[in-house]
Amino acid sequence: MSTPTALVTGASSGIGEATALELAEAGYTVYAAARRVERMAHLTSSGIRPIAMDVTDDASLQAGVEKILAETGRLDVLVNNAGYGSYGAVEDVPLDEARYQFEVNVFGAARLVQLVLPQMRAQRSGKIVNITSMGGKIHTPLGAWYHATKFALEAISDCLRLELKPFGIDVVVIEPGGIKTEWAGIAAGKLRAVSSTGPYAPQGNAVADSLSSESNQRRASAPELIARTIAKAVQARRPKTRYAVGFGAKPLIFLREVLPDRTFDAVVRRAIGVPSS
Repeated sequence: MSTPTALVTGASSGIGEATALELAEAGYTVYAAARRVERMAHLTSSGIRPIAMDVTDDASLQAGVEKILAETGRLDVLVNNAGYGSYGAVEDVPLDEARYQFEVNVFGAARLVQLVLPQMRAQRSGKIVNITSMGGKIHTPLGAWYHATKFALEAISDCLRLELKPFGIDVVVIEPGGIKTEWAGIAAGKLRAVSSTGPYAPQGNAVADSLSSESNQRRASAPELIARTIAKAVQARRPKTRYAVGFGAKPLIFLREVLPDRTFDAVVRRAIGVPSS
């Protein structure tokens, strides 16, 4: 049997990089995709094949998938990991930024799914792994656009699972909690840029401080934990539909399910240190 092939996006750091390494160790031919190929040069020593891919550029996505199929003749796993966090009050965040976050976090992932499905259907097998977040199930102040993208990717994944069952293709959602990556710093920086002054400043500064706090970073889980979970899912004959893993993921998702809305709101405000008035 041919060696199974995996494509991992957002692989230049964090969860994507760790996942590429984990799948290579598990025996997959791994294509690590990101905009900055030079940041992935070190992965070649592990047998990983870096590939330039911008999830907002359709030509880039098409070229990448065509290259993989030309070289391996198959595509068994797609890990849609590329994404970023952009925080700020709904009133403050320019709609161009909101649209771009959807392009990266949602439409880029959906387009890659479209591009890999013909091959997976022909094989009558495949695993699509969408990295959402515990933020696809809960809400936090000033995170509306980010949460909206993750809620959307959760919904797309559920519908895909139904659509693709007749073709033997599994759809798996990974819902990370707090992870030691660049994500928190990027989200905090974007938040400070738009909502650290003006009417939302008390909330904006509290949320930004929480995102970038040393205590949260100390408690955050290593990206390798998520990578191991992804490897477990793609190698399972019948994977779970969802894996909530990493600091805070399971308890916060549970609280959101059982608490009334305003009670959960109060819990979140208190945990972050956001004033209620």
